Amino acid sequence: MARNSPTKTPDARLDAPKGLRTRVLPARRTSRDRFGRGTEAIARGMGTPWFLVILTLFVLLWIGFNTYGPSNLRFDSAAIGFTALTLILSLQASYAAPLILLAQNRQDDRDRVQIEQDRQRAERNLADTEYLAREVVALRLAMQDMASKDFIRSELKALLEELTAADDEPPPGARAWVAQVALLAGPPQVLRHERPGLHAPRRS
Repeated sequence: MARNSPTKTPDARLDAPKGLRTRVLPARRTSRDRFGRGTEAIARGMGTPWFLVILTLFVLLWIGFNTYGPSNLRFDSAAIGFTALTLILSLQASYAAPLILLAQNRQDDRDRVQIEQDRQRAERNLADTEYLAREVVALRLAMQDMASKDFIRSELKALLEELTAADDEPPPGARAWVAQVALLAGPPQVLRHERPGLHAPRRS
């Protein structure tokens, strides 16, 4: 009876006993793929027209409220050039550039893997095509060496004509034997193999 082997965690240490591997707080494992998908989603969202529209409305509302709003509720003065808005936009731009680069790197990795898979698939298709071409050539060569029904029928007819030309009367049962073999060879077709020097049988 097979025993189920315990599953090993990525952070398992082999230099410490199992009972001593205790932690006060549970370890949180963040998936790199999940982080990459998040960065791609943010970069994809920043490249849409809706992001530009929302950012434009946000800037207009900020400037309009701090310019025409109640003086006691304004939090960013126009006299100093909307310093808070400038800091916010600078922070957004500083984070947007690395996120876009991360998304581009992931896309490059996917493209590289896709190109490698396409190359391997093309090599397999080329190998299969070459193999099929060799098999077709070998089959054609084998078919040329085989005797066809038309060739057998022509040979039998030539043998019957030779027998008829040698003797006035063929041996008993020769015509019946040749006719039976020709019938087994198949239905009559156009002869593709003709024996050279074949003449019509002489009539007595």
